[in-house]
Amino acid sequence: MILAGDVGATKTLLELGELQHGRWMTVFGARYLAADYPDFFSVLQAFFSEWTAQQRSSPKITRACLGVAGPVFDNRVQMTNLPWLVDGDAIAARFGIAHVKVVNDFAAAAKGIELLQPADLVTLQSGEPGAAAPRLVIGPGTGLGLAYMVWAGDRYLIVAGESGSTGFAPATSEQLDLWSELYLRQGRVVVEAVVSGPGLVRIYEFLCRRENKQPAIAGALSAGGDAAAITHAALERGDPLCLRALDMFISCFGAIAGDHALSIMARGGVYIAGGIAPKILPRLINGGFCTAFNSKGVHSAALGKIPVFVVTNEKLGLFGAALFANA
Repeated sequence: MILAGDVGATKTLLELGELQHGRWMTVFGARYLAADYPDFFSVLQAFFSEWTAQQRSSPKITRACLGVAGPVFDNRVQMTNLPWLVDGDAIAARFGIAHVKVVNDFAAAAKGIELLQPADLVTLQSGEPGAAAPRLVIGPGTGLGLAYMVWAGDRYLIVAGESGSTGFAPATSEQLDLWSELYLRQGRVVVEAVVSGPGLVRIYEFLCRRENKQPAIAGALSAGGDAAAITHAALERGDPLCLRALDMFISCFGAIAGDHALSIMARGGVYIAGGIAPKILPRLINGGFCTAFNSKGVHSAALGKIPVFVVTNEKLGLFGAALFANA
């Protein structure tokens, strides 16, 4: 049996299962909020306790892989946006699992594309896909994750990075004003300060101050304000300022995704992953993302030929972790 995990700064998904005929077959799974646990060992202990309570036996795990939000060194990750250390060798020793692999969460997401079905994808831009062409997997959550996929003879080689910590480049005068405000507050402005869940809250706060308006979202200006509340007010209630914030977020995200797609000429497709994109899908389809994505001067026409998809299956990272574990 395989243990597959998708470990993010907000939540962790864990599943036990098997790969059968190119499909991931789940035997048992659970979701955990990071805020409820002091470390990852505690999450695993809760997971195994729940399994034992249901099955009255310990799971016989032969292999495990965990996709974790952060850079991987020596089979372990010190998470970027959470004070957890996820150490594959330590997990193997503590829980008696022979092989435990730790990979970047977007490396797992990229690998998981192999197991997606057509129903798991929503097309934002059809483009003109190229066979064996480079691919890009990118998506905002608590931070911003990314992986490049480059064809290497008979398979895709996956290169994950920490794009969320690269510098944010404003593309409009309003975005420049946002950058200036953030710079005066915190110095260097990184991409995920804007394109992430907390980034959406920062954009909303910025627009409230710019328009000299009180926030309509309760608690949005407090520490750790709720991006989901802003999204709900925008999409369900049509709140004008929340809609502006969401559209500005989408424009910034589209520009950043386009920059990375241009870097490798990702004619194999851009796959938007993570937890935020499916929740704002109606506004992504509205066109602002692709407009910003394609706005690349002399290369705008080339960007228009790159297919862009939103992955709606939240198990993408689990799929990839299972494939890595089975390799």
